[in-house]
Amino acid sequence: MKYALRRTLDWYSDMSLWPQSNAWSIGSAFLTGALLEISTHPKPGLVTPRSNGSHEDMNIQTFMVSSAVIAPCLYQCAELGLGHNGPAWTLLAPVREIGARYESRLLAATQGVNTQRGLLFSAGILSAAAGSVMRLQPTCTEQDLFATATDMVRGICDRELRSLGNRAPRTAGEKLYKEYGVLGIRGEAEAGFPTVRSTGLPALRAARDIGAPLSAVLLDTLLALMTETEDTTLLWRGGPEALAFVQAEARRIRALGGALTEAGMEAIHAFDAACIARHLSPGGSADLLAVTIGVDALLGGQLPPATSEHGASPAAAPQL
Repeated sequence: MKYALRRTLDWYSDMSLWPQSNAWSIGSAFLTGALLEISTHPKPGLVTPRSNGSHEDMNIQTFMVSSAVIAPCLYQCAELGLGHNGPAWTLLAPVREIGARYESRLLAATQGVNTQRGLLFSAGILSAAAGSVMRLQPTCTEQDLFATATDMVRGICDRELRSLGNRAPRTAGEKLYKEYGVLGIRGEAEAGFPTVRSTGLPALRAARDIGAPLSAVLLDTLLALMTETEDTTLLWRGGPEALAFVQAEARRIRALGGALTEAGMEAIHAFDAACIARHLSPGGSADLLAVTIGVDALLGGQLPPATSEHGASPAAAPQL
């Protein structure tokens, strides 16, 4: 017994036997993003702890299961980046190999329901990019993170979308590109996640800086993302009209103060009902919310504590 205990203590004291601590930090940041996204309420048309939104095939438990399944993927992609010693673009193939393995596990765990495949792609790339940056320096800057992610996927839209020619599309992304010319999450990644950089992160930081509670910070960030995201989930469900409706409504609610005012919260609840009635779900924006939270956490951002109120708490937020 004492011998076994001594061996265990020796294992803990030998850091060379531990997983790379940076890989855990990176993976945990993006897992935090996934968990906080699914726990945010109310989210128009989306699954929350209180609502299935516009979905009949998934609920909060489905997302909890899928988040648990994909968590190791984020750590493994980060570890891959930390151990990589070549050009950034050579990271993409092994990252996608890991991603494909966990995508299969996700679909098996959810019985074929697509909960977080888009997030798996984005967070996997960013986890590997962060690892690659932190291989050479102790911390990851916003500029280095997005520049490395861009280098990793450079040319992906040409290779996988623009080169389709007359071939029949096989995936949802290919079909939407053929029909509407949208680049989807591939385009977002290749451009260095501009919606996250220019919309998501500024919205999150602005709400946090004025002292809004956690629920309001997250919901207001989602609304901001919905105004700009080229959301392929909406296009798939309702075409350009659905995307235009959601973007316009999100802008209108933001003008009312978004999740930071009582008027904005009333409008959000009505917006949720309208999305459910139209069977619309801004899943692309939800994925980018998780990415935004993950990037902010990775860069050292501190979210405010949660309030006792499960959803947004406009009364506790500063009035705009």
